[in-house]
Amino acid sequence: MRKKKVIFLVGPTASGKSEAAVMLAKKINTEIISCDSMQVYKGMNIGTSKIKKDETRGITHHLIDVIEPDEEFNVAIFRDKVNSLIEKIHRNDRVPLLVGGSGLYMKILLDGIFDKAGEVEGFRERIEKEARGRLEDYLYRKLKEVDPVAADSLHPKDKRRIIRALEVYYHLGIPISEAKEKRKGLWEKHSVLIFGLTYDRQELYERINKRVDFMFEAGLLDEVKNLVDKFKLSRTAKNALGYKELMGFLEGEYSLDEAKRLIKRNTRRYAKRQLTWFKKEPRIEWITISEGEGYEEIAAGIYAKVKNEI
Repeated sequence: MRKKKVIFLVGPTASGKSEAAVMLAKKINTEIISCDSMQVYKGMNIGTSKIKKDETRGITHHLIDVIEPDEEFNVAIFRDKVNSLIEKIHRNDRVPLLVGGSGLYMKILLDGIFDKAGEVEGFRERIEKEARGRLEDYLYRKLKEVDPVAADSLHPKDKRRIIRALEVYYHLGIPISEAKEKRKGLWEKHSVLIFGLTYDRQELYERINKRVDFMFEAGLLDEVKNLVDKFKLSRTAKNALGYKELMGFLEGEYSLDEAKRLIKRNTRRYAKRQLTWFKKEPRIEWITISEGEGYEEIAAGIYAKVKNEI
């Protein structure tokens, strides 16, 4: 049976992924899934460079504005939502186009994680309490009984990993060694094409600086004030670039000019980390955008590569 297609369009912040994705989506029968950890939040629009309604050109976008800023979001939630969306889009005979800059989220989707490992509430406290007053290797011997393969790969004094392996076993009902073998991602189940957009490093940094200036002109400070007034931001949301620096300003830690400088610096550093992460991924086909090159041209180039495979 022929595997169904999934396309990724990734790259660092300010590389034009959203614009190019819409152009590409106009050429193929697709729906876009945001692969971004912050655009899921309602009200966080300017600082996340969230695509506006009129910029979507009628293309369906998923995982944008789906939760409130006081809710937590993580890779496990993201993975489950994306897998459901991909199945739905495929049932409608369309191609999912995943667009974003989170290398970790992409990696989890491609190669999988074993379900809910390490999420048993109170387990670690209970197992540590059980081990008190017993021989030092009690937990290791317990692991040896249920998962000898994992035990043989760990040092008897590596308490943290021993407890994690026990946690997986008692939660999933199978050894962690077996759970790891069973994990599957999109790469195994589907035919995946991955394209990465980037610019010359200095040009990318200049784009980031200009984008931050535009965000301030568009009302980023008022957006942050409004969020802080209305919500107790979740740990995830309050660490978003642009928001955490302006919250520092609002709390009197430094001036507004300093907050702007920090946003530019931290965003450039984030872009550098993104590129470092993505460059380690050999499955990405990179497209370096030349000065003056339009997104229509970029989309046309990608379409030429995928049209015979979708």
